[in-house]
Amino acid sequence: MAKLHGGQLVVKALQREGVKYIFSLSGGHLLRIYDATIDAGIRIIDTRHEQAAGHMAEGWSLATGEMGVCAVTAGPGLTDAVTAVANAKMSNSPMLVLGGRSALFENDIGALQDLDQMALMTPITKWAAKCHEAKRIPEYISMAYRHAMSGRPGPAYLELPFDVLSQEVEESDVPFPENYRPKYRAAGQPEAIEEAAGLLAKAERPLIICGAGGLWANAGEALTAFAEKTGIPVMTRSYGNGLMPDSNPLTITGTLMATMGPMSQADVILLLGSRINFSMMYGRFFPPGVKIIQVDIEPTELGINRGPDVGIHGDIRVVLEQLTQAVPATPDRAWGADTTKMVQEVTEMTLGAIDMDSVPIHPQRLVCDIREVVGGEGVYVCDGGDIHLFGVETFPAERPGSLLATGLAFGCLGVGMPFALAQKLANPDRTVILLSGDGTFGLNGMEFDTAVRHGIPIVCVIGNDQAWGMIKHGQEAMFGSDRVLGCELGPVRYDLMVQGLGGHGEFVERPEDIKPAVERAIASGKPACVNVLTDPTIPHPVSVMAADMMGAY
Repeated sequence: MAKLHGGQLVVKALQREGVKYIFSLSGGHLLRIYDATIDAGIRIIDTRHEQAAGHMAEGWSLATGEMGVCAVTAGPGLTDAVTAVANAKMSNSPMLVLGGRSALFENDIGALQDLDQMALMTPITKWAAKCHEAKRIPEYISMAYRHAMSGRPGPAYLELPFDVLSQEVEESDVPFPENYRPKYRAAGQPEAIEEAAGLLAKAERPLIICGAGGLWANAGEALTAFAEKTGIPVMTRSYGNGLMPDSNPLTITGTLMATMGPMSQADVILLLGSRINFSMMYGRFFPPGVKIIQVDIEPTELGINRGPDVGIHGDIRVVLEQLTQAVPATPDRAWGADTTKMVQEVTEMTLGAIDMDSVPIHPQRLVCDIREVVGGEGVYVCDGGDIHLFGVETFPAERPGSLLATGLAFGCLGVGMPFALAQKLANPDRTVILLSGDGTFGLNGMEFDTAVRHGIPIVCVIGNDQAWGMIKHGQEAMFGSDRVLGCELGPVRYDLMVQGLGGHGEFVERPEDIKPAVERAIASGKPACVNVLTDPTIPHPVSVMAADMMGAY
């Protein structure tokens, strides 16, 4: 058999995993990998910043359920990717980070871009290792996949020194592991299932809350089947959005403030793969006396901040299938229909009180118009502060991964452009809309160049309030409008920047112009930016509540 160098072994191992794309920014330490992809048919999507490459890898995982892969060069290439890796760790998203490194014989003697990268990556990954021998590269890649994709997912880091990538070995001497990931999922203990089923059977106002754990368990069908058998309303959140379609009558959809109502009224909550963190006020938002059934693939998550009445360690999909068998059929439960109707009525009343024709444009008018143009078949990504909250509560989620946003755990801005690009690569036949704040757009806005070069026609709509709006409104609430500092940006013409990079750009100042501009952007077939001036005085109600809480400290 032929001799293969380490870079070819990397690509061959990734081929066996069905990898289509490697998200990357070129660097000398990666040259062996880059060259090997040409013959293997794996496409390099080269970005303008390693942070974007990392976010694209996570975005691919969220869009497809497959492992996203990014490759970054040594030193500053690796440090540039740290934010993206940390975001994936906090969001429990699987991704593989291939890190270049100076040759082993050059370590610790002053080589170019030499750094103790393992010390950086170990705390922000689920698994991190360095390969010292070329023929073991496929073995290490199999380890990375096993760690990243099993149990509670997370990012894996594999460091590949340049001399290891350059080393040649006989292909026949290289072991390629087989069957290295578990085939079967963990079920809940029968006693716990029985206890949980008993609580749910007695409940008068039960509620299901499903988070990202349901996405990685591929639990959509099981969640829908359980909800429809029991008539229990479902609230999906974070990367759990779309596991049960918003169009299902039992899915709770509406403004974020309106959806808090069912949570405050429930007597039993079935919490599926969702943390009891700050977004749930550490459990203090739950009503007194409520019973919590918490299900998670990670046993150490059970009991954080609020001990469950029934804690079930197991795979979300398998546990839901167990519960479906164990509970009686109550599909006509009045509480379910009444709850979704109540949330819809509160939402309609809230929206009805807004002057949708005001100038400057109300951000709610912007997101409603986008939804009307694109509809339920679109894919939506929301990035920013206030504007992202308006988007998340308005855009439909009809499929898993079809509504992504700034993660609840890390609150990382800048994910929007990379997530949207990954979504379009994964869903080439669907319209992909990125709703971005003007502040967050600046973090990875140059990835429009990546979109143009690689022909990835996403549509970015900027809600331009000329500021880091959430921070500005927080300063105004806490200190007064005369003490605003460091958060005002001005009416920047991002649309002209996108035009200059070869995309389609439009500038909108009046509400009646939103829909035509979005329609033209979609029809252009190019990466497009619709830059919309929105009312700088309007915060999202959740931001107001958060500012009040901070001011009370």
